[in-house]
Amino acid sequence: MKNTNNDTLKCDATTFRAIHDALETLGGSWKLPILLSLTIGTKRFRQIAKEVEGISDKMLSKELKNLESNHFIKRTVHNTFPPTVEYTITEHAHTLYEVMVALRNWGVLHRKKIVGEY
Repeated sequence: MKNTNNDTLKCDATTFRAIHDALETLGGSWKLPILLSLTIGTKRFRQIAKEVEGISDKMLSKELKNLESNHFIKRTVHNTFPPTVEYTITEHAHTLYEVMVALRNWGVLHRKKIVGEY
């Protein structure tokens, strides 16, 4: 695999475990789109649901709980009637910025290679 910066990938248990943990934490179709939606600012459940097209309410609820347990988002319940719940991205989630940019760039290249689009 071509090395594009100073990082090296070793074929060892530590590397395999780190990649597995990253994929386990961020895997699926919805976590990264939800985080991308929240990079623009704090949002309520319905706002996220509108931006992340195709996600069901049940799946969004599940993914928000997972993202919260992994410290990527913060859930704030305001003392209103009915209660207002808002979600915001955490500082820990900001560490994914370069990963998301790299995935976007790779996705564009891959689509060009396979489909010839973009």
